[in-house]
Amino acid sequence: MELTPTIQKYILHWGEMGTRWGVNRTVAQIHALLFLANQPLNAEQIAETLNVARSNVSNSLKELQSWGLVRITHMAGDRRDHFAALQDVWEIFRVIVEERKKREIDPTLTVLRACALEAESDPLLEQATKAKMEQVLDFLEMLTATYDDYKHLPPATMQRFLKMGGKVARLLGGD
Repeated sequence: MELTPTIQKYILHWGEMGTRWGVNRTVAQIHALLFLANQPLNAEQIAETLNVARSNVSNSLKELQSWGLVRITHMAGDRRDHFAALQDVWEIFRVIVEERKKREIDPTLTVLRACALEAESDPLLEQATKAKMEQVLDFLEMLTATYDDYKHLPPATMQRFLKMGGKVARLLGGD
């Protein structure tokens, strides 16, 4: 696949952003390439287009598949696996948020809940420290409950909801 300067800029930036979000640069660049591609690509095409090692492409594709962002597809007359990225921006966002929640927030909540239980019987723990721990737990539980309330909304409803954000904030007033 031939990259135009604009596509190249997009892919390079997506890789940079990926590193800031804790995602390997090549993984993010491959995701951007597959998202922008108008047909599925095989691993050799990806490696050649991005000028990265085939082994790096293979590992990156496995990572993207584990996130549910890329799927394998087959082309008539070609025995190789081809790869296609999710194309709906709302679905991509939903998948990423759900995976990050599973991988980061849920384990954290498990530990924080265990700490809250242990804190009840820890005579050496100061009350102020317990209160701080409870605040973090309450905050993450509130965010998780809110996410669970909204995650099944259709994209059109979410768009309307997000566009209302400023209006709702003004309606409710500042603290």
